[in-house]
Amino acid sequence: MTETVNTGAARKGKGLKLERVFSTKGVHPYDAITWERRDVVQQNWKTGETVFEQRGVEFPDFWSVNASTIVTTKYFRGAVGTDAREWSLKQLIDRVVKTYTKAGIDNGYFAGDADAETFEHELTWLLVNQYFSFNSPVWFNVGTPSPQQVSACFILSVDDSMDSILNWYKEEGFIFKGGSGAGLNLSRIRSSKELLSSGGTASGPVSFMRGADASAGTIKSGGATRRAAKMVVLDVDHPDIEEFVETKMNEEHKIRALRDAGFDMDLGGKDITSVQYQNANNSVRVTDEFMRAVEDGTEFGLKARGTGEVIETVDARGLFRKISEAAWSCADPGLQYDDTINDWHTNPETGRITASNPCSEYMSLDNSSCNLASLNLLKFLKDDDTFDAALFAKAVEFIITAMDISICFADFPTEAIGDTTRDYRQLGIGYANLGALLMAMGLGYDSDGGRSMAAAITSLMTGTSYKRSAELAAIVGPYAGYARNADAHKRVMRKHQAANDVVRVLHTEDSRVHKLATKAWADVVKLGEKNGFRNAQASVLAPTGTIGFMMDCDTTGIEPDFSLVKFKKLVGGGSMQIVNQTIPRALKKMGYQPEQVEAIVAYIAEHGHVVDAPGLKLEHYEVFDTAMGARSLKPMGHVRMMAAAQPFLSGAISKTVNLPETATVEEIEDVYMQSWKLGLKATAIYRDNCKVGQPLSDGGGKAKKDAADAADAAAAAETKVVEKVVYAPTRKRLPKSRVSRTTSFTVGGAEGYMTSGAHDDGELGEVFLKLGKQGSTLAGVMDAFSIAVSIGLQYGVPLETYVSKFTNLRFEPAGLTDDPDVRMAQSIMDYIFRRLALDYLSFEDRAGLGIYSAEERQRHLETGSYEPLVEETGSASELVEGSLVEDKASVVEEGRQARLETTDVETKDTHGSEAREVPAQVSSGQAQTTAELFEKLTGTAVDSPLCMTCGTKMRPAGSCYVCEGCGSTSGCS
Repeated sequence: MTETVNTGAARKGKGLKLERVFSTKGVHPYDAITWERRDVVQQNWKTGETVFEQRGVEFPDFWSVNASTIVTTKYFRGAVGTDAREWSLKQLIDRVVKTYTKAGIDNGYFAGDADAETFEHELTWLLVNQYFSFNSPVWFNVGTPSPQQVSACFILSVDDSMDSILNWYKEEGFIFKGGSGAGLNLSRIRSSKELLSSGGTASGPVSFMRGADASAGTIKSGGATRRAAKMVVLDVDHPDIEEFVETKMNEEHKIRALRDAGFDMDLGGKDITSVQYQNANNSVRVTDEFMRAVEDGTEFGLKARGTGEVIETVDARGLFRKISEAAWSCADPGLQYDDTINDWHTNPETGRITASNPCSEYMSLDNSSCNLASLNLLKFLKDDDTFDAALFAKAVEFIITAMDISICFADFPTEAIGDTTRDYRQLGIGYANLGALLMAMGLGYDSDGGRSMAAAITSLMTGTSYKRSAELAAIVGPYAGYARNADAHKRVMRKHQAANDVVRVLHTEDSRVHKLATKAWADVVKLGEKNGFRNAQASVLAPTGTIGFMMDCDTTGIEPDFSLVKFKKLVGGGSMQIVNQTIPRALKKMGYQPEQVEAIVAYIAEHGHVVDAPGLKLEHYEVFDTAMGARSLKPMGHVRMMAAAQPFLSGAISKTVNLPETATVEEIEDVYMQSWKLGLKATAIYRDNCKVGQPLSDGGGKAKKDAADAADAAAAAETKVVEKVVYAPTRKRLPKSRVSRTTSFTVGGAEGYMTSGAHDDGELGEVFLKLGKQGSTLAGVMDAFSIAVSIGLQYGVPLETYVSKFTNLRFEPAGLTDDPDVRMAQSIMDYIFRRLALDYLSFEDRAGLGIYSAEERQRHLETGSYEPLVEETGSASELVEGSLVEDKASVVEEGRQARLETTDVETKDTHGSEAREVPAQVSSGQAQTTAELFEKLTGTAVDSPLCMTCGTKMRPAGSCYVCEGCGSTSGCS
């Protein structure tokens, strides 16, 4: 597959002559910025544990706390607490940019020293001002003693031999160890319906998937930087295709059965490792022949791997139905459209494209890699709400140059990947913040105007990238594999140009962008004919998970806005709920007056949506449609946006089409079929609550488990009746006048009240719970439950027994509470009995149950011990009549106030920068992320996992998830 490596050392031209566009001659980009010092302290909101701390880090004053926290924790290198640790964004950017600049000089990219300096300053300016970002491996590795791995995406290959299969395991392991992901196609492996040369029957690819899955799970559990991510593809004509389609669906059924039996099957649960195939995304590679057979209702042949002969025929519609049913059940498999992918392939003479990276945006040759970079589109929206297309194109030129330079010095996990990447120099430039840009411009995401704007921008980006690639080819030579693929490459360039010509512009803005894109593609065809191209591929649309937060983007990749309200952390501590700043900008753009804007924004802040917002015209609702909520986008709205951008991408798009829980199998079939007809290269779907391994989605199973527990309790009670003659319990009634306390609480947005009464000795004797409206079913159930628990307490059932039985029960509502001592609750029962334990059990009894107050957890962090001071000992019951009650109450109140003091109008960082005015903030007892805030406002669950690092709820990004608290991802760049 590989060609003679062209290192670029033998220069064809005189190097690039560069003009300054962003930076100012004689002024370093850092000198035009105001810098400030901040303290980065990151805690796990679930446990209260401090997981990271670095004080006095330096960032521009316009960088958000979230961005600076993520960069400090994820990208600064060196041991924390040592002089080797990076402490300034300047050090991080210099480490990367100076490495790129030196490599550019060494490999003949620049005409002279002045051009090299211009390149360095322009790249620095773009990065420090958040106009773009490289993918995470660049920040992890470039300029450090570690291997200079710059790629986030890898495609492997495996042949039909044991040596190749075992090598697959090894190569995947090394890639996972480095924090990246890989994909591969298993279709070369003989099916379980074919014979081995020895005469036995082959195991088939699905059996070998088990070993690879176990390996990925083991490496994932020990991962520190990022977790293992993988894609497994199988061709639709493989004889084992039905077994492949059903693998994850069958495991999902197993997960549900184990969960109902009482095992911990939540994402990250201790028993989830007992099921298989959970560490990969699965995709079926379908052909046009198969899709036409589905349309026509005809038979389709499954072929032997060795000979290619048809060994079995199946009903195409039946197989398509099974694929859709499996996706309905567990979101896998997705579809990849093989003929479409290879029709846009620039290197068919070298080999077909058979697979993709884990998120499905990078599609290229086997044993290859791609480094990514993404632009922040909102940065190019000028004050007059016009998109600066010319400036955008200039940024693309600098960025694509830097990306190509990185291949000159990059290290790769395997020799084969290194050879292919250096020979074909695949790049993946893309963008983020499309959803925010369209909203700010007053364009609906699911509208013709929104799609035409997205198409024009994507076309301009890729056209400018290939234009610069042709210019680089004149200086440092075309990629080594270009000669044998020249005709095919130029054919694909003409296909992009033709697609650009049929874009239907609808307004002034997309017309201006499209005009520049048209010129760029004309230059691509002309220069490519003369010079060839430096890069086989140029563009993809990646999830932009962590780097999206680094750039302070409101939306990731090609995604629409997640919600209209967001959660923002503040310098100096505290946080606040804000309405996305693109909303008032959009309203102003659409002609609303300041007082109307203020009223609409206030309404959104309270309700989380625009339905019935005062003064907002119905025809403007679509501008504010989001991924979730009252005005959530229809599934085909996602598909149509991808179809608008796809013809202008070398690769594909990382995006999941979200469907409601009520979606049918037929709707999933329609999404898959329409995606093929609209020319997408890949499609993945997710039906809300279809997986057990997500929080907020196990009510059904819990109900069954609770019923089983109730049956056990009834059986125990029945046994007790038999023994009553010998061991008759006596009831200890409460006095007519007794000490009681009332506690108000909020769990996952649900409010309630608990009144607990104690005997004269302080022992708990009764509990009354108020939830729901009087007369409702919920209120009645709570009354009955309260009476049952109270009678049990009075008949001698220890409180410890109730606590051990009811804590950790998981059902809705669940999530954050407003109690500083119990930050997270798995359910209302979980919260209530933790609160009762804290109020009525001694420290020793609570410690045995693993229940501690916030004060005790803080003491553990400071001293390594939960033990209270001598003068604080005693349970709450012992303090009822003692002199410690007042002192203890004051301590608790002080702790509570310390956590709730986030309503100041001003905040100041710890190193003395000037205070700045901020809106009133929400208390720390409420949501900690935008996803949790969305749930609180709308009462709608966000079906996504909790972050393994900081305990907060992640939110969707492309085809994976990202945590906006710490930047952790489920495998994307």
